[in-house]
Amino acid sequence: MKKSILMLAAIATLALTSCKDNAADKVSDLNVEVAGDVVASTAKFPVMEFVELEHDFGTIDQGTNVEYLFKFKNTGDAPLVVVDAKSSCGCTVPTWSRESIPPGGEGEMLVKFNGSGQNQVSKTVTITANTKNGKELIKIKAFVTPKAGAVSGSPVQAN
Repeated sequence: MKKSILMLAAIATLALTSCKDNAADKVSDLNVEVAGDVVASTAKFPVMEFVELEHDFGTIDQGTNVEYLFKFKNTGDAPLVVVDAKSSCGCTVPTWSRESIPPGGEGEMLVKFNGSGQNQVSKTVTITANTKNGKELIKIKAFVTPKAGAVSGSPVQAN
């Protein structure tokens, strides 16, 4: 009985290993083409190309609200979706359209600055989008003239 079980196991093993197909024979031209299309489609990204990456408001009075409209174009091969935009501080607020921008399409991002701070001020807006890098940066700057009575670098004391 043991010999017959051992013999059946040996025949089954021989049958399974001898029926192995060559994997290279199973690859067809159609499968290669489909795989190539999948890789090519995943390599397509939108490109967020700004007219300018930095805007200088010049000299402004402290507390003066200013804004600038950054314009950009999607020069990539896929629709552009801006997911989020955050400033380096609460004094700067970006707003944008939530709609996707097709390849060749144009978009805008409005950046508002409330004129806080003193002297030379620079703020960065970090844009999260479906671009290859995932993050894009734009900047604003201004020279903020302190209000009358404010002393740069030291607190004002009352008597």
